[in-house]
Amino acid sequence: MSTHTTTQPVVLTSRRDGVLVITLNRPHVRNAVDRALAGAVDRALTLLEDDPELDVGILTGAGGHFCSGMDLKAFPDEGVPRVADRGLAGLTRARRSKPVIAAVEGAAVAGGFELVLACDLITAADTAFFSLPEVARGLVASEGGAIRLPGRLPHHLAMEMLLTASPLSAPDAARHGLVNRLTGEGGALDAALALAGRIRANSPEAVRISRRVVEATRGCDDQAAFSVQDPITAPVFRTDSAAEGALAFCEKRPPAWTP
Repeated sequence: MSTHTTTQPVVLTSRRDGVLVITLNRPHVRNAVDRALAGAVDRALTLLEDDPELDVGILTGAGGHFCSGMDLKAFPDEGVPRVADRGLAGLTRARRSKPVIAAVEGAAVAGGFELVLACDLITAADTAFFSLPEVARGLVASEGGAIRLPGRLPHHLAMEMLLTASPLSAPDAARHGLVNRLTGEGGALDAALALAGRIRANSPEAVRISRRVVEATRGCDDQAAFSVQDPITAPVFRTDSAAEGALAFCEKRPPAWTP
C-alpha cells in the first residue's frame, strides 16, 4: 500500500475585499523563518505591491504563534534568510508603498518581532508576547530590532529587552503604545481586518503618500522634514482623489475612490 505525503505551503495567502492576508505556515517550528519561507513572504509582499486591487496587507502566523524568528537549525547552512536588499523575509528593509498590519498570536520572538516592528500597525492577543533574545544566542537584533524598538518604547524599557533578552507581554506592549488593538486569544486577525477596512475607506493614493512622508522624514528636524515632505505631497492636492473627497463631503455621501 502506497502512502502520499501532502506538503503544505510554507506561506498561505488569501484575498479579503482588497486585503491580502499572508500567513506564515510552519507551525511545527512556531513559523521560524528559513530560506523557503522568506522567499514565499517576499513573493506575497510583491503581489501586494503590484496588484492594484490590493490596498492593505496583513501578516500573521498559523498554529497559535506569530513567528519564532530565524530558523536556527537552518542557520549554519543557509545563513540569515534575507531576500536581496529587502531584509529578513523581504520585509525588514523593504521599501513599500502599501500598509501592512501584523496580527500577533502567541510568540513574536527575535526576527519574528523584527517582522512585527517592520509593519505599520499591530494587533495582538492578550496572550501574545514579544522578545529580542539575540544576545542570549550570541547574536544581535540586526534586522530592525535595535534600530526600531528604542523609538517605539520608552528608552530604558527597550534597552532592557535588547540587553537582557527579557520578554514583553502584549498587554504591557499595548500600555506603552506599541500595540494598536489588544484582543482576546484568537482575535488578532479579526482586529487587523477591521483596521484594514478602516484604512480602505480612505483614498488609496493619500494613504500611500502619507506612508511615504513618514518614511522619508524619519529622523529629520521640522524644517528639514517640511522640505522633504512638500514635493511629495504637493501633487496630491491636484488629484482626482482630492476633488472626489471634497465633492463627496459637500454632497454628504461616501467618496468613490479610484485606485
